[in-house]
Amino acid sequence: MKDNVIGYIDSQDRILDTQSVESREGLKEILFDNSKEALELIRHSTAHLMAQAINELYEGAKFFVGPVVEEGFYYDFSVNETVREEDLKRIEKKMKELIKRKFPIEKYSIPKDEALEKFSSDELKLAVLSKIDDEIVSIYKQGSFEDLCRGPHVPNTKFLHNFKLTKVSGAYLGGDENSKMLTRVYGISFATKEALKEHLKMLEEAKKRDHRKLGAELELFMFDEESGAGLPFWLPKGAKLRYKLEQILHKAHLKRGYMPVRGPEILKANMWRTSGHYACYGENMYLTEIDGQEYGIKPMNCIGHIQIFKSSLKSYRDLPLRYYEYGVVHRHEKSGVLHGLLRVREFTQDDAHIFCMPSQIAQEVIGVIEFVDKVMKLFNFNYTMEISTKPDKAIGDDEVWDIATDGLKEALEKNNLPYTIDEGGGAFYGPKIDIKITDAIGRKWQCGTIQVDFNLPERFDVEYIAEDNRRARPVMIHRAILGSFERFIGILTEHFAGEFPLFLAPLQVIIVPISSVHSDYAYKLRDNLIDMDIDVEVYDKSESLNKRIRTAEKQRVPFVLVVGDREAKEGSVAIRDRRKKEQYNLKFEDFMVELSKQLNEGKI
Repeated sequence: MKDNVIGYIDSQDRILDTQSVESREGLKEILFDNSKEALELIRHSTAHLMAQAINELYEGAKFFVGPVVEEGFYYDFSVNETVREEDLKRIEKKMKELIKRKFPIEKYSIPKDEALEKFSSDELKLAVLSKIDDEIVSIYKQGSFEDLCRGPHVPNTKFLHNFKLTKVSGAYLGGDENSKMLTRVYGISFATKEALKEHLKMLEEAKKRDHRKLGAELELFMFDEESGAGLPFWLPKGAKLRYKLEQILHKAHLKRGYMPVRGPEILKANMWRTSGHYACYGENMYLTEIDGQEYGIKPMNCIGHIQIFKSSLKSYRDLPLRYYEYGVVHRHEKSGVLHGLLRVREFTQDDAHIFCMPSQIAQEVIGVIEFVDKVMKLFNFNYTMEISTKPDKAIGDDEVWDIATDGLKEALEKNNLPYTIDEGGGAFYGPKIDIKITDAIGRKWQCGTIQVDFNLPERFDVEYIAEDNRRARPVMIHRAILGSFERFIGILTEHFAGEFPLFLAPLQVIIVPISSVHSDYAYKLRDNLIDMDIDVEVYDKSESLNKRIRTAEKQRVPFVLVVGDREAKEGSVAIRDRRKKEQYNLKFEDFMVELSKQLNEGKI
């Protein structure tokens, strides 16, 4: 085995470590680099290295799980003292000491019964074992530290030099709010110092762009714990931004043959039983009782659209039929995962459902992808697509799932659109295409989704009259492009660092009169701008000119106009163009022409 081989990939694309391989025949080598597979091994092993350091630093430390996650890795553990951000440096120092000792990472297996006896005094290990059905369990050992783990890991701790612990937080045991609170430490690691340095630079930039910080500074939205966690309030400027985004999409939907609809936000629980939500998604729903009957607040909009489709008999000539709704939904997210606008309990989906014949699936999916492409290009996002297949918890026969999954693959392959596969990541009622976007600083976000569903039309007995006058079952395509307005606005805020393009900015122009004698001219300009649907304010408080200009610029508006004697006389404006970082003068009529051009950039 070469010194830089840290694992293998088998014929089923599974990552195997060197500790688990008896024969290398037919296996692809994983080299020590920054590939996705190598980072999986490196980060999982760095999590164990961190646990080893914590075990030496904190007497009585006990460990739950330490998985690799999208942002790196973490470990959940319990200790007899509080671990703070400032303690991370101490843990890092101990990790570096351990690396120098170049511990081999060894694997051994024992029967589960023996493991239960071995860890009988460790409630966290017992909690891990309770979730394992296998009769044999594996344990990884480095130095004096060992832990239950499936792997995979690098062969030696000498591969783990380039890491950084990023944050510490609390986490409930197994994510259960009624269980014990554990300490969770997050970290990141790479094969090279350069990759780590670049990532840390990105994290610093992400802190500056944090939508929660910018949302408060720009007065876009707020949360109120007294009113309830995960429930956003939209302030006037945030509501304006949201309205503009809604209007851009509203016009784009109409151009593409969608019709607006709206369903109730609460339905009888039997509807959710029929759909499968009650059984497969019930723990995420809010349920109540009215007049002795159980009702569920909707977590999704699909049932409402099905009932609207069924309200009148449809013919094959009516298909495809495209409904869209800005649907408010509620989902019972655990308090530990709530995060600004990115994870909330009430949100609004830019939801649509397309009812079509099986023969129309490919063209409709491609139509949605073309729509997605226009939206993502409007905001300068790159994106990739991933097909997610049948999960363990699902409704419908395998044959129906295969037909739906093949339909998605066929649509993408016929149009030479690349995609990856996420095995088992589909919705419970059908496979889906997930749209993953990359923002201005290289982070990936899950946003839109396209789902092909044969199951709900069957469950709700949805029909149309086919060309041969027989009753036929339509296919239902679930589709969201943004995902939700809340999450997408959070992402946009960080993507643009609060510097929204003119067509989206909640406040687009601020006019600053040099003195009170110029206020009449400033308000005349304001009225003209309002007439062309520009959000504008006049800053004419009894403060110094410089202070008013500084206050205006802190709002990150695209244009600040300063007007005085010369501008009033010439019918011009002195422009501070924030996006171009330039200052210049223009006739007001010419400035309005420029605004009109930039507003048109928001059409899709």
